[in-house]
Formats: sequence, C-alpha cells, structure tokens
Amino acid sequence: MSFLRSNQFKYLKNLAIGVGASVVMLGALGKLTNAAWGSFAITVGLGVEAFIFLFLGLVGPEKDYYWEKLYPGLDKHNARLIPLTEGGSSEYRPLNADSVESKLGGMLEELQTMSKSLGSLRALQEVDFSETADNVKSMHNFYKKINEAMATLSETAEDTVKYKAHMTSLNTNLEHLNKVYGNVLAAYQFKS
Repeated sequence: MSFLRSNQFKYLKNLAIGVGASVVMLGALGKLTNAAWGSFAITVGLGVEAFIFLFLGLVGPEKDYYWEKLYPGLDKHNARLIPLTEGGSSEYRPLNADSVESKLGGMLEELQTMSKSLGSLRALQEVDFSETADNVKSMHNFYKKINEAMATLSETAEDTVKYKAHMTSLNTNLEHLNKVYGNVLAAYQFKS
C-alpha cells in the first residue's frame, strides 16, 4: 500500500492516464477520417481508459489537504491528540468556548480597525493632488506678503514711537514758551 502513495506511483498513474487519453483521441480521429487503424486505436485506447478508471476506483482518492504539515501528529497512528473542547495534558493547550470566543472577538476588532485604515487609505488615494503645487505657490506668496506687511508695521511702530517722542518734546517746548510769553505779558502789564 505504501507504493500507491509514493511519487513513482503518482507519476506512472498520470502517465497511463495521459497515454490512454491520447490513444483514445487518435482512435477517434482515425474513425472520423475513416482510417484503417482507427477502429483498433479507439478500441485499445478505450480499453486502457476503462482499466485506469477501474484501478483508480479501487485505489481510492488521494488526500487533498496536507494538514500534517501544520499539525504534525495528525498523520501518525495512535497519536495523542485530544479534542479541542476537552482539557488535556500539559503539553497540549486546551481550548474552551470562552477563550475561543474572546480571541475571535479580538480578531474581529483588529479586522474592523484594519478596514477603517484601508478606508482612509482609499479616501486618500481618491484625493486629487494635481493643484497642490499651485496651492503651495499661492501660500508661499501669501506668507511672503504677510512678512512684508509685518516688516512695514514694525517700521510704522518705530516711526510712531519717534513721532510720540517728538510730540512730547514739542509739548514741553510749548509749555516753556507759554511760560516765557506769560512772563513777558506780566512784565508788560506791570510796566504799563
């Protein structure tokens, strides 16, 4: 029985199926073209195919999935495998409904988070960046004009401080002049 599971048997089985099918097709072609060898070829080909199908029916199907690569021990006879719902020895980690449900809940939350992230990426993908360069240039010009206006305001503030100082000096001079004028008037009235 081990030969039936070997790679050599699989190769021979595929070879026999391919050769038998090709002989059947050639026999059918010979029958359609009324060739003398057509009847013999189709008879031999169908006989080979009938034998192959009978043999494959007796051998049984091959395994479709190779779970033993993921779970070593599944392929071994008398392996100490425990059902998932029961507890087990310390070398196997038992699963119960609560732990499975909590892990599935956590996985569901992670999948929802990933879905939201992918939605955000999709929205970002749909954004039209074709006018971005123009927008950056206009923002640069805007900031340049603001800086110029701030410099002008700074100069104006300095001029305002100077103007205020001049006005204070002018007021002081006017007060002194008024005193002098008042003294002149008082002296003129005193003499008259």
